[in-house]
Amino acid sequence: MSEESPSEQPCGPLRLGSLEQQVMDALWDDGALTIRDVITGLGANHAYTTIATVLANLERKQLVAPQRQGRSVKYVARCTRERHAARLMEEALATSHDRAAAILHFVDTIDPGDLQLLRNYLARQTDRP
Repeated sequence: MSEESPSEQPCGPLRLGSLEQQVMDALWDDGALTIRDVITGLGANHAYTTIATVLANLERKQLVAPQRQGRSVKYVARCTRERHAARLMEEALATSHDRAAAILHFVDTIDPGDLQLLRNYLARQTDRP
């Protein structure tokens, strides 16, 4: 993996299967993990080969990168959970026939705390030179 931070890394496909999502959540929550670490984190209900296959698929999709550490290999997410969530929102907007209406509906329905966060962010953006 390159020395770029996860927020600068390319992020692979947006749609994930249920087990792929669980594995990504484990990596986002705990950082670099071996296959055994993932199995333990998921409750040991999955075969080693199943998780190895999921990680290989996520690597092929450019969502994770392997890092050799001695005799073991740890996998790390190539992008942050937040960047992935933002890309999901971007995709949802891109598929809307009325982007403005989708944005306004979203803003009308978000939590008041999130709305205040958005207001504060937009205020900072308008104050920039």
